[in-house]
Amino acid sequence: MQPIIFTDASCDLPRSFIEENNVPYLGLMCNFKGKDYEDDFGKTLEYKEFYEGLKNGEDAATSQINEYRFIEKFKELLKENRPIIYIGMSSGLSGTVNSAKLAKEEILLENKDADITVIDTKCSSIGLGLLVYYSVKMAKEGLSKEEIINWVKDKMNKVNHWFIVEDLKHLRKGGRISSTSATIGTLLNIRPIIHIEEDGKLKNVTNIRGKKKAMNYLLEKFKDNAVNHSETIAAITHAQSLEEANKLKDKLQEEFGVKNFIISDLGIGMGTHCGNGMLALCFIGKCK
Repeated sequence: MQPIIFTDASCDLPRSFIEENNVPYLGLMCNFKGKDYEDDFGKTLEYKEFYEGLKNGEDAATSQINEYRFIEKFKELLKENRPIIYIGMSSGLSGTVNSAKLAKEEILLENKDADITVIDTKCSSIGLGLLVYYSVKMAKEGLSKEEIINWVKDKMNKVNHWFIVEDLKHLRKGGRISSTSATIGTLLNIRPIIHIEEDGKLKNVTNIRGKKKAMNYLLEKFKDNAVNHSETIAAITHAQSLEEANKLKDKLQEEFGVKNFIISDLGIGMGTHCGNGMLALCFIGKCK
């Protein structure tokens, strides 16, 4: 029986993929300009409006998906009488996956036969998206629930997340860097490189001066950590930086012969914390 692949909008896959494959999802809530929006791949709150607002000093804050919303969604999906695999964002970044676990326990009290698997991937953004992308493909190809779950649990520890952050004030607000570092970094054209560690938390691994050098750093990480470079799917996500995303794509094609890409917009969940101008490269490699 084909399992249902269920996720949250923090996977940052292109909306076209989500809609074409009927992938069920929930989204974090984001308070922006005094109004609450669900992260829904840019349908309700367009990315351009959101990132221009951040650039102009608007504040944004996100809140996790709560237990009640998961209970309602699980009940809806269980009507299809198919196993559910929820592939969730890192517990190191949000309490959302814990809400899913609590909701599963509540459902099982009413329906002990409910077939729900909740996976804390320790991934986020398009890194999480890669796991969802492959899982959807495998489900369509007829792989079993167990085969998909085992694949995700193996590969989630090998997803590389490399983020170049341009707007330092959001890292300052999130406590990732100090106010002094943010001020000096802005003046010196510093680009922090953010990585998601094995525990699923963000870490500022280094700071590089200049966008070109920062992009070269991402290329080096791909060179060092990817397996079978030309066949690796390179997932690139950006916050209103499509030109830079395409430059990174061209470099990956020229230097490593990469043939397959996913290019998408950074959603408002991660975007709230990374800000306008962010560029990320994610791929499944040898290890995180």
